[in-house]
This record gives sequence, structure tokens and C-alpha cells, in this order.
Amino acid sequence: MDLFKGHRSGVGGEERKSPLAWRLRPADLSEIAGQGHILSKGKALLNIIEDDKIVSLVLYGPPGTGKTATAHIIADKTKSVFVEINAVTSGIKEIREAVSIASTSKTIVFVDEIHRFNKVQQDALLPHIESGRIILIGASTENPSFALTPALASRTMIFRFNPLSTEDIKAILQRALTDTRGYQGRLSLSEDALSYAALMAGGDARRALNILELAALSVRHMGLSAIDLSVIKDAVSDKTPYYDESEHYDTISAFIKSMRGSDCDAAVYWLAKMLNAGEDPLFIARRIIICASEDVGNADPQALGVAAAAYLSVERVGMPEGRIPLCQAAIYIAQAPKSNACYMAVEAAAAAVRNEQIQPVPLHLRVGAPGYKYPHDYPGHYIEQSYLTNPKVFYEPSSQGYEIEIKNRLQQRRHTANE
Repeated sequence: MDLFKGHRSGVGGEERKSPLAWRLRPADLSEIAGQGHILSKGKALLNIIEDDKIVSLVLYGPPGTGKTATAHIIADKTKSVFVEINAVTSGIKEIREAVSIASTSKTIVFVDEIHRFNKVQQDALLPHIESGRIILIGASTENPSFALTPALASRTMIFRFNPLSTEDIKAILQRALTDTRGYQGRLSLSEDALSYAALMAGGDARRALNILELAALSVRHMGLSAIDLSVIKDAVSDKTPYYDESEHYDTISAFIKSMRGSDCDAAVYWLAKMLNAGEDPLFIARRIIICASEDVGNADPQALGVAAAAYLSVERVGMPEGRIPLCQAAIYIAQAPKSNACYMAVEAAAAAVRNEQIQPVPLHLRVGAPGYKYPHDYPGHYIEQSYLTNPKVFYEPSSQGYEIEIKNRLQQRRHTANE
């Protein structure tokens, strides 16, 4: 039994077949899975396609979610001339050639990986979009807020494509088993194998179909037509999470906010995700140090020491063992009492320096000047004296952890100073 019959063509005397993911690419908007938030009835993107009022767009989101397929379908439905450019291999020359193709007919210039274009290349598109000579559709795995120039972003409608759910991926795999573009019912997949393949695809339809295709090749080699869990596991080399620049910022943000919010389990999860994706462990350690001061501060002064020790441990020990002190520090910070009083103090002081007249150093604090009282010469190693020409309060300790003691001590001294 030839599972691939009907998908081979002779080229140069050799048999060749199209990849399954290419054969199963959506031919209609109804086959675009998981994007109901922009393509369901009444949604903006579907409306402008159906009304043939297409404007310049940027479609962004993880790989294998239907961005490129949607661009092709839009061109087909709006009966537009379609010119495709890949930003990885193209530049100003290719942009000019694409624009020259534009005629009185409606022309869509599709730029895949548009975030790869630099500022000059993006600016080269602007006059042609502005004049209406071309309709730009860009596809990007990067958040346009980071990837596009403000000028280009302002001239396009931006739509986000979501990662596909496990159920979406299952439906795509099941269609591949029965569709005439796929295996036409000549191949079966056990339920546990289907679930595992969908899980390991990580929301990427292309990856899911590649896993299925490799598994199909394996069973074909063995003269079988049924794929079980063991075959699928052999076809999955690794589950590497999608992790681009946008995910980098979103994940570190979730990590910090989990520590700030005292959820140690969430903090450990985001830590594991970052490490698995290849994030620099020293970058993570630096963020833990910042969180220890910004969000814990003097509510638990040991937090900064724990965070700094984790950084040093990772630097000296390396990975993978370095993940353990990182985890220890993240859990400690998450469970420590919280105070942002130190952060607020330095922000308030910085605002005073920026916005008010700079205070001169009091005479008795200047080098070699008379009148300075050495605190260690007095009971309790403290003596009241002015350290600012115009005294101001910047640090207001919280009622959390060790700052309770600091607060009581400060209140007593400030009260004495005001008497």
C-alpha cells in the first residue's frame, strides 16, 4: 500500500512529493483553525475580506497558525494580483520589482517575516502603501510594537494569530488522515498517539503535520498502516517551546509578576520555560536581583543576598546545575514579605533632583569642615543633625516584615527631629 500515491511527480527523472503540511494548507477561511477572534462572523478581518475592502495588514503570531495561508486566501477571494517577498532573502531591489508589477489591478504584496526588514526597507514600502498602489500584507512572528517602525505600523491594521489549541491540532491531524490531500483513510492513528502528537506540536499546525508525516514514513517502512504512541514518540525529537523576542519579554514579565505576587509555583514554571527555551540564565538571575530590591526590599533584607548568591552560583557552577539556585532564589523572593518602599524612595528622590533646585551640601558635611558630629561618639551611635539643607522625606517603610522595625525606629527619630 502506497500511502503517498497521488502526491508524487516526476522532476528531472526523480520521484518527488510535496510535504504533507504544504498539501494540507488551508484552501478557504473555514479551514483556518483557532482564529475565531478575528475570522468569525462579524469580526473586522472577515468583514473587510467579504466586503472586498481589503487594506494593508500585518498578521502576527507564532509559526503554524495560518498567517501565510490567510494572505493567499485573501488574494484569491479579492481577486488580487499576488506578489510574494520573503524579508529574509529580499531587500530594496525586490521591493521595487514587486511595486513595478503593480498595475491598475489590485495588487497585494505579501512580505513574509516582515520583522526582518530594517528601517530603510520598511520605509521603502511607505509611499506605495500611502498612494494605494499596493496593498501590503505582512506576516511576522514578532510583535509589531517591537518589530515595525511607527510609520509602517500606523499605516496597517494589525491582527494577532493565536497558538492553536490541542483540540484544533487534533482536528487538523484527523483531517490529514481522511482528506484527499492527505492519507485518504489509508492510515490510522490511535487516540493516545493523536493526543500526544497534538500536545507536542505546541500550537503549531505545521509541526503537528510534520510529526504525522514522519510517523507515516516509519510505519510505511515497516509495511504497516497504523500509527501507535510509540511511533509518534519516535517521530518527536524534542518539544521546544515557541520563543521569539515577544515571548522573551512576555515570559520574563510573567516571571517577575509571579514573584511579586507571591506565587512561587507560577514563578518556577516560567523559570523552567525560559531555561528550556535557551534563555540566558544570568539574565534571569539579574532580574531576580532587581525583583529582590524592587519588590521585597527591606521587608526582608536577606532577599537581595539570596538573589546575588544565585547569580554568583550560576556564574561559577554553570548549567544545568545552575537552575537549582535560580529556583531557590525565585521561591525565596516569591514567599518573602513584599515592599516597594526602596523603589519608591529612589524614584521620589530622583524626581526631586530632576524637578527642583539642587540642594547644596550643608557646610558641616563638607570635607574638613567644622561642626560635623560623629554619631559613634554619642549614645546609641546616633545624634540629631541635618543631612539635607532642606529636609525631605523620601523613604516611607511599609508595615511588612523587617520594615516594621525600620518604620518604628524612623518614626521615633523623625519625631525627635521635629520637636
